[in-house]
Amino acid sequence: MEWDREILLFIQEHVRQLWMDEFWISITHLGDMGWIWIFLGIILLIPKKTRRGGVAALLALAIGTLITNMVLKNMVGRIRPYEVIDGLLLIMERQHDFSFPSGHTSASFAAALGLYQFLPKKWGILCMILAVLISLSRLYVGVHYPTDVIGGILVGSFSAWAAGTLVRRWYR
Repeated sequence: MEWDREILLFIQEHVRQLWMDEFWISITHLGDMGWIWIFLGIILLIPKKTRRGGVAALLALAIGTLITNMVLKNMVGRIRPYEVIDGLLLIMERQHDFSFPSGHTSASFAAALGLYQFLPKKWGILCMILAVLISLSRLYVGVHYPTDVIGGILVGSFSAWAAGTLVRRWYR
């Protein structure tokens, strides 16, 4: 889509700043393989008070990973934007899978929305802020199209809903 391309080039020309690059690269790496969310989910399994949140986050991550990495990425096979958009500069290492949907975004929204359902609001909001930052970072560094991120939000949201539904049924 043309607007996908235009947004990425706009970010590169008007938003990217050398002094911000390391911040956004660090944020994007927080989402690598969902480790931050896996770690948080496991920690939250320990206290009984937060266990449902931990279970929901880990289950949502599993559902989102299956949908994103096992099905959609391979089915759609979308090439990364830095491979096809003339003038788009990649500011981190090349990615070795397909672009749609964003796995970082899917995992982040799955876990954050899974946690949001079962944790106190202030903690759920902090998780959502981190999910949004990780998602935006994928655009900033140039590894995803905006529609990849939107797709990741949709898959992650569905995964969190499914996990939340299963957790509520299990704990009845």
